[in-house]
Amino acid sequence: MPIDWSPLEKIIDQPNRFVLTSHVRPDADALGSELGMALLLRSMGKTVQIINPGATPAHLQFLDPEGEIKSVHDAPALKKEILECDVHIVLDTSAWGQLGEVGKVMQTSSTQKVVIDHHVSSDDLGATQFKDTSSPATGCLVFQFMEAINHTPNSRAANCLYAAIATDTGWFRFPSTTSKTMRTIASLMDAGADPAQLYNLLYEQAAVPRLHLSGMVLQRVTTACDGKLAYTYVTQSDFARSKAHPADTENLVNECMKIAGTRAAFILVQQANRKFKVSLRSRADFDVTPIAEQLGGGGHRQASGAMLPGPKEAALKTLLELFEQELKKQSPAE
Repeated sequence: MPIDWSPLEKIIDQPNRFVLTSHVRPDADALGSELGMALLLRSMGKTVQIINPGATPAHLQFLDPEGEIKSVHDAPALKKEILECDVHIVLDTSAWGQLGEVGKVMQTSSTQKVVIDHHVSSDDLGATQFKDTSSPATGCLVFQFMEAINHTPNSRAANCLYAAIATDTGWFRFPSTTSKTMRTIASLMDAGADPAQLYNLLYEQAAVPRLHLSGMVLQRVTTACDGKLAYTYVTQSDFARSKAHPADTENLVNECMKIAGTRAAFILVQQANRKFKVSLRSRADFDVTPIAEQLGGGGHRQASGAMLPGPKEAALKTLLELFEQELKKQSPAE
């Protein structure tokens, strides 16, 4: 069922000061949706700050060349901004665990809260929700709101929303992509989005260390569960040897999905605190969210994530056991 956007229009009508937030380790959908919404609100004369739980990844800073997106850790005064704003809009997540230090501040605030999101996993944030789990990207929802209030995005907003949607749909190859998605993309191109430039900035800016890291990681790709699962991992020593950055692991898990016969894949990426971030992927006939949720994470049917404690061997054992159970449970009837 389409979202009724009229309540959001009423919510933003009178208030003047807005804070926008998204999840830890923000991706292009999170950042592009925030920037698109911020530009919309500013066009209405509103004061807007974007304050996230963490810093913008280096490879996505081109979306925010003026550095207007702040981390809550940048300055103590930013927590005060969160507490004193009129409306706090959370985009691309509705889970407390994904909001980090920003979430802790929000929980002490009586500020009106709004959620715009497309993820299945959800907590009660005490917010008015505008949620569609069938939407391929939060960027699509922001554009739908623009359409509902007859607002045409400027070229910068169009590029931000295009990047949001293109990345969350795997450049339009994921099953979540529909004809409606492509009509949205056409509208964004009409508004000034430049697909060729965006693709170049997103996918053709790799440094040599990233390629070296990719070689290390792909060499250790392993299959399990009768070839239905493929996986690999990255350690802190890999980053040290290759001189690559953690963001350089983005999309490596998708390489595992290129193996014939696989239904799912995962990659473990060791963090500086020695914990492991796991990214889960699958084909349309397999849902990885039950696995992510058992690990305290969440996401989508075909793309979810979670955080696991080390050591690596224990994390791998846990994941292999969960995938084996879930693959049996979700196997087609003979």
